[in-house]
Amino acid sequence: MKLRFSKVYFGLAVLLFITEVLIALYQHDNFIRSYGGDFLVVMLVYCAVRAFWSIPLGSACVGVLLFAYAIEISQYFHLVGRLGLERCRLAAVVLGTSFSWTDMLCYTVGMMLVYVIEYLIRGHKALVKAEA
Repeated sequence: MKLRFSKVYFGLAVLLFITEVLIALYQHDNFIRSYGGDFLVVMLVYCAVRAFWSIPLGSACVGVLLFAYAIEISQYFHLVGRLGLERCRLAAVVLGTSFSWTDMLCYTVGMMLVYVIEYLIRGHKALVKAEA
């Protein structure tokens, strides 16, 4: 794992963060708010990690997915309440308050999409370099 800064991943992380905020503030339906935010949040974390560290694709995807699972599992055990942070809106938003298997599925599908896109982009770059 090497420390470095990537403008591309940082820009994507900022864009995804803005999207997440807009969903939280203005989207009140049962689909995008319920599933879209969870689907996108793993992409946001992935891009934030890749903005500052050079990590192999598989390791980055597995690490982000395990992190998301850990946060979700902490909701099962009511971590926010156990820490006495029920009234802290930020803690409730960041850590969440209710466990859901559907959220776990959204995280998994989101990371699978990231993996496929990254794999296709990297494969395409390797093919272009081989032809040159």
